[in-house]
Amino acid sequence: MSAQQRFARAVEGSIDQYLDARERALARISPDAEPLVRHVRAMVSGGKRVRSAFVLWGWHAVAAARPDATHEAGTERDPEWGDVVGVATAMELFHAAALVHDDIIDASDTRRGRPAMHRALEAMHREGEWVGEPESWGTSAAILVGDLLLNWADDRMVEACRGAAHGERVHDAYRRMREEVTFGQYLDVLEEAAWIRQDPDALLDRAHTVAVFKSAKYSVEAPLALGALLAGGDDAQLDALAGYGLPLGVAFQMRDDLLGVFGDPAVTGKPSGDDLREGKRTVLIEIARQRLAPGVRTMLDELLGDRELDERQVAVLQDAIAGSEAPARLEALIDRAVGEALESLHEGELSRAAMLELERLADTVAKRDR
Repeated sequence: MSAQQRFARAVEGSIDQYLDARERALARISPDAEPLVRHVRAMVSGGKRVRSAFVLWGWHAVAAARPDATHEAGTERDPEWGDVVGVATAMELFHAAALVHDDIIDASDTRRGRPAMHRALEAMHREGEWVGEPESWGTSAAILVGDLLLNWADDRMVEACRGAAHGERVHDAYRRMREEVTFGQYLDVLEEAAWIRQDPDALLDRAHTVAVFKSAKYSVEAPLALGALLAGGDDAQLDALAGYGLPLGVAFQMRDDLLGVFGDPAVTGKPSGDDLREGKRTVLIEIARQRLAPGVRTMLDELLGDRELDERQVAVLQDAIAGSEAPARLEALIDRAVGEALESLHEGELSRAAMLELERLADTVAKRDR
């Protein structure tokens, strides 16, 4: 079993133990805690665990590169291991909260091939034959579940940082990450509504800003920084990891943009063309708009964001975007971002094992199909 697999197993166990404790605490208030926590367990199970992996290798990159490092540095025998697992657990809970709220905002029906949280709770209302509108209740309850997950993420992060030598720096970085990703989400929904009143020449830059703050920093750069800060990383190490994390995070989001339009539903767990129905003004869309003929661009603008798009209309939009060569141009941008990320790894004193693993992760993140 690889170090990353052992770490993933430790994080899974930590999440389970934490949810067990929270369920016991909530059950003292009401037995209604059990079905709620059961839905949360389904939500946090599985997934790519990308952020956990970057927490691990950000920590390892620094811990195992210390001048006095022993063979146990950066492994589960390291005294800091429990704190690293705790930080990664907090990140996974935070990510689950973000997904719950994101699915409500986007009116998504599925997540990872299962009903999104608000749909699962809506079904619970229907099955219970309760009073009122199931859809409205499911949305309200899911908002609260997302808030609860945010509280739990904060609680777990405070616990992990409390006894850590560099815990205050880690928590400061976590607070900045929360603010940035929440504002990035706001910019995302703002762009869906306000793009029509913006300078057309600024739309691509605005889409790039959304990609950076909604996803790139939070998916790769921030988890790496949390791990490295926990290990006491110096400025050169933090800069090298940031120089890797930000462009790779942008590549991660660009791949998301492609999958949101062209992804295989059997693999992604979401309907084909979901981003088209949601009206996402992504880098992919803005590159396509710049290259489409005026009439086709008008058609794209009119259909993008229509929740009732049928399969034929989705196919028409997919063909238009593909015909603009925007996917190929985005692939080139992904390759360039990955190259920039890998080059930065050599600019700091980082552990060799971490560098090799981060090189592998760069390939995984940039070429994934879900």
